[in-house]
Amino acid sequence: MADTISIFFVGDIVGDPGIEMTNTFLPSLIKKYNADFVIANAENSHEGFGTNRSIVKNLLNLGVNVVTGGDHSFDKWKIFDYMRENDHILRPLNYPKGNAGLGFSIFPVPNKEDIKVGVLNLQGRTFMKAIDDPFTAAEWALEKMREETNIIFVDFHAEATAEKISLGWHIDGKASVMVGTHTHVQTNDARILPDGLGFITDAGMTGSFDSVIGMDKKVSIKRFMTGVHQKYRAAKGDNQLCGVFAKVDIETGKCVHIEPVTYPGLTNTEGS
Repeated sequence: MADTISIFFVGDIVGDPGIEMTNTFLPSLIKKYNADFVIANAENSHEGFGTNRSIVKNLLNLGVNVVTGGDHSFDKWKIFDYMRENDHILRPLNYPKGNAGLGFSIFPVPNKEDIKVGVLNLQGRTFMKAIDDPFTAAEWALEKMREETNIIFVDFHAEATAEKISLGWHIDGKASVMVGTHTHVQTNDARILPDGLGFITDAGMTGSFDSVIGMDKKVSIKRFMTGVHQKYRAAKGDNQLCGVFAKVDIETGKCVHIEPVTYPGLTNTEGS
C-alpha cells in the first residue's frame, strides 16, 4: 500500500464552548486518528467573532499546525500584527492586497520534515462580501504551491453550497483535499472526486449545538422575528467537536480516504 499522510481538520471553533471542546478532546483525537498534520478554523473562536494571539498559541500547543480563517478574520484588529509576523495563521487569500496576513503557505510535516503540506484559505462571494474571485485566486496559488509540494489542503469559507461544490470540481486534480467552512452545519457528502480531490461541502462547527449555529437561540429567533439587529452571543450546552479526517497519498497528492468527524456525537431523540 502506498505511503500516506493523515490530516485532521477542526471545523469552525465557536467561542468558549468550541475552545473548551478543542482543549479537552483534540489531543486524544490526534492520537486516535494518528494525524500527521492538523488544521483548525478559528475565525469564530474569540467571543464568536474573530480570534486573538492567546487562542492561536493555545491551538499550536494542542498540536494544531495551521489556523485558518474566513469573513471574521479581521474582526479583532489586535491580531493583525501577529498575522503579519507568522504564516501559521492564514486568512482568505482573495481579500484585496494590503490586508494583514497570508492566504496560503507551505509547511513541513513534524517528524516527516522531508514532506510538506500546502494550505490555502479562500472565501466565497455568493451572499458574502464583495471581494476578489476565489476561483482565479485558487488557480494562481495552487500553481505556486505545486512547485514545492503536491499535498495541498484547501479551506473554502463560503455561504453557498453551489459555490463550494463548483470550486471543488474546478480544483479536482490540482489539490488533495477541500473542505467547506462557514455554514457551521456538517454535510453528508464527503467523497473523493474523479481526479483525486477529497471533498466535503461543510466540515461543521466545534461549539454548542444547543444553539443556532453556535449562537444563543433566543437572540437568533428574535432577530428573525423582528427583523431588527440583536447582538449575537455564543451559546452553551451540548458541545460537539466537528471536523474532517483525510488520508493523502504522499507520492501522487491524491486523497485516498475522507470522512466527517463529530465527537462525542449527536443524539437522535425519537418520540414515543
